Amino acid sequence: MRLLLVNPNTSAAMTARMEAAAAASLAPDAALTAVTAARGLPYIASRAEAQLAGSAVLEILAEHQAGYDAAVIAAFGDPGLIAARELFDLPVVGMAEAAMLTACQLGQRFGLVTFSGTLLPWYEDAVALAGLLGRCACVRAVAAGFRSVTEVQHELEAEIVTLANRAVTEDGADAVILAGAPLTGLALRVGDAVPVPLIDPLAAALGQAQALVRLGAQPPRAGRFARPPAKPATGLAPALRRRIERRDADDL
Repeated sequence: MRLLLVNPNTSAAMTARMEAAAAASLAPDAALTAVTAARGLPYIASRAEAQLAGSAVLEILAEHQAGYDAAVIAAFGDPGLIAARELFDLPVVGMAEAAMLTACQLGQRFGLVTFSGTLLPWYEDAVALAGLLGRCACVRAVAAGFRSVTEVQHELEAEIVTLANRAVTEDGADAVILAGAPLTGLALRVGDAVPVPLIDPLAAALGQAQALVRLGAQPPRAGRFARPPAKPATGLAPALRRRIERRDADDL
């Protein structure tokens, strides 16, 4: 089984961290390849930035998806997820949706805890997009600042743990998601400090991607995610243009 990890931000260090953390979530027969966006932002923190990142996701998938069994979008707000499912034939899993669906299997209500208040509107939109507003106990962010996004989980570890516990005691969360790619690996390290399950979104996404492959998920031929008909495109990345115009290898 071959999985493609798409990091839609430009931080190679973040990609390397996620790739290293992914090893614990992969079955013996699964291999992972990680790709970092060549353009965009070092990390995504708003809805405007997510739109730009979504375009990068589509470009990366168009160029690299051949030969892979599933893909994971490695940014918590799932930029480009719905469009990718419409355009490509392999299962595409988003970290936010996967984490929330996993949380729903572990409790009635879940909380999201993240490291920056700037992320909150985008993450609230992700809950709504997944149709899980009724299962969401809270979306909270640490108030303290940080120096480096690649080290934020270490800089704000104590504050994040405190906020996760408040999500349990004050908001009634039965599970807590540590939201944001920079927090990858933190749930495993601090799980004993919070009395409900802590969910690592990357681990959840990789687990669901592998499950979909084993279930033999097939691309839809009708319905909301059926691939659109061919259309001329101008100025797009070559591989993405071929995909939209139906001139890629899948259509030859």
